Amino acid sequence: MRRIFRLLGSLLVVAGILLSVWAAVVYFWQDPFTAWYTHREQGKLSAAYNREAGQFAVPPTSTAPRVYPRAEIGRLARRYAHSLQVGAPVGRLQIKRIGLNMVVVQGTDHESLKKGPGHYAPSGLPGAGQLIYIAGHRTTYLAPFSHIDDIRDGDFIVFRVPYGTFTYRAFRHYVVPSTALSVLQTHGREILRLQACHPRFFATHRYIVDARLVGFRARGATRTIDVSRIASAAQRLP
Repeated sequence: MRRIFRLLGSLLVVAGILLSVWAAVVYFWQDPFTAWYTHREQGKLSAAYNREAGQFAVPPTSTAPRVYPRAEIGRLARRYAHSLQVGAPVGRLQIKRIGLNMVVVQGTDHESLKKGPGHYAPSGLPGAGQLIYIAGHRTTYLAPFSHIDDIRDGDFIVFRVPYGTFTYRAFRHYVVPSTALSVLQTHGREILRLQACHPRFFATHRYIVDARLVGFRARGATRTIDVSRIASAAQRLP
């Protein structure tokens, strides 16, 4: 009997060590099993996005080089928003500071967020002059926002969609309770808002990073135009 208890005690010690190692891996890196699933889904989303982006019709413009009026940018954003289905690719999000380069999926439900960072469907899209809300996991499913708190004020965040490339700069970080729905409300200006659970492994609060639109380059153009040309596009639609 003593031998059995000794063996059981040894097994419990080993299990505790393995559990600690697993927790450390997830905390400092991510869950490798769910990461594999998201990596596979990202491959599918990337292929689907490239296909859809190539088919998205961008009208010609009379101004050179492909500098669209503010209202036209808003129309393109609205037309693209109407074409999106939950679970479909929206665009590619790139944040150099945290090494992020992933396809954003439409929807913030559990199944959508397993594929990658999710766009909150009621919020706007780049160029619409509204809040753009994107949520992502911190510890599982490739943990896209694992290091969201490492983003610094002034860092560039690039969001590529079929009609152009939009560049934002981070300017604010804050934490709110998970019940704070005010962060989902738009206030008539274009803000890219990133959200992740806080603290890690818990969902009691949300860590938020806000970024302002600073530049836009139309698809096929070689020059980035000033943000003043596209600000508040949605409010100027007929």
